[in-house]
Amino acid sequence: MEKNEKCEPCPEGQVRKDGKCVMPEVTFTAFVMSLNTSALFHLGEISDPVTGEKQENLILVKHTIDTLQLLEDKTKGNLTDEEQDIFKNVLYDLKMRYVAKVSQQSG
Repeated sequence: MEKNEKCEPCPEGQVRKDGKCVMPEVTFTAFVMSLNTSALFHLGEISDPVTGEKQENLILVKHTIDTLQLLEDKTKGNLTDEEQDIFKNVLYDLKMRYVAKVSQQSG
């Protein structure tokens, strides 16, 4: 890239690598964090990036937790220590947030 060329921002969801806009590398940790973000969104803890509104859908949160639980069972013994730690922490945190939200709504 020449000095005079402007570095245009990448489209949403892409990152710059070797001067080109590309999708981020697919890793197990990135996948788990994506599911975590989805669950936090459906818990109403993250605003919709377009509308700025928060939404709750506890059925989808429970489904995401169940999906993560299935992944934990199926990947047992196949993850690095770092992946396992992140996975366990994310799953525990989501379960606690889900229980708190359900308790709050029924109490």
